[in-house]
Amino acid sequence: MERKNTYIKYRHCEDAGRSNLNIWKIASSRKKPGLAMTSLLCLVLLLSVLFSSCLRLDSNLYNPSTDIKEYQLDHYSGEQDFILDASYSIPDSLIHQFSLFSQAPGESKATIIRAIYIGSIAGIQSDTVIMYCHGNKDHMDFYWQRAKLLAHVSGKNRYGVMMIDYRGFGLSEGKASEEGLYADVDAALQWLKLNGLSGSRLMMYGFSMGTAPVCELTNKPRSLSPAKFILEAPFASADVMANDGSGLNMPGSFFTNLKIDNAEEVKTIQQPFCWLHGSADNFLNIETHGEVVYKNYGGSYQEAHRVADADHGEVPEKMGFSNYLNIVSTFIRK
Repeated sequence: MERKNTYIKYRHCEDAGRSNLNIWKIASSRKKPGLAMTSLLCLVLLLSVLFSSCLRLDSNLYNPSTDIKEYQLDHYSGEQDFILDASYSIPDSLIHQFSLFSQAPGESKATIIRAIYIGSIAGIQSDTVIMYCHGNKDHMDFYWQRAKLLAHVSGKNRYGVMMIDYRGFGLSEGKASEEGLYADVDAALQWLKLNGLSGSRLMMYGFSMGTAPVCELTNKPRSLSPAKFILEAPFASADVMANDGSGLNMPGSFFTNLKIDNAEEVKTIQQPFCWLHGSADNFLNIETHGEVVYKNYGGSYQEAHRVADADHGEVPEKMGFSNYLNIVSTFIRK
């Protein structure tokens, strides 16, 4: 299949989670001091990394909120990347909230996580389903508008959309972890499989941190192997994120124990790949993250959508919702 590149003109937003990494950028961007001061600064930075958890990427990657008693969805009044108008509303009868049991390898008991399915559960036996893996911020209320938008790909409620809160996020129990991330998404895929979904009708969509479970479970499938995958604002690896954030040329192990490496995973993925990324992404730089992932892909078909002037959470809005939906729909139906 031919490769496709599009360049779309649009603009900008902020994502929480970047602030802690920016501590490093501030320190490394100041005017160069004398030799003694430079040595002292480096020592302070190293000690901060080695003896303090506040600047380690392991915890800063996860930025959950658990101070809710229920999901508000359309009534959520907190911060959101964008809010859709009434034409994108979903009937209550097609919004299903429920719990799943997730158990990572080596765990003695399962963790209860929360999930939302948009669409007819009976229709899972015949419909295409988009497994949406959200980013590192807050909980499903923050991402509800995004899931709702995806429920309009190829027409209102044409495809089902599955979304979960990873352990430690929202009303999901447990503590966020890399293995937990993969286990939680796979628990959702197990549920979809039990309700009749086959891999040929599964589309995996990951945004930001959510690109990690998409790459992992597409490259090394557990319950289902997806037909295609979409990455919006992916990060290349935990190492690159650490080095970008610190401005220091040091091994990533100084900053994190995470093994996430999307840029390596995509080398052996064969399924068709769609990449979307804002050119002004101030959290996951398009050059050091997205372009690397796109270049490393080793499969049969890929297409890129670089959105001019869009920051980390702005891609759908800056593309224009209709244009965004058309791009996702066309890719799925190829």
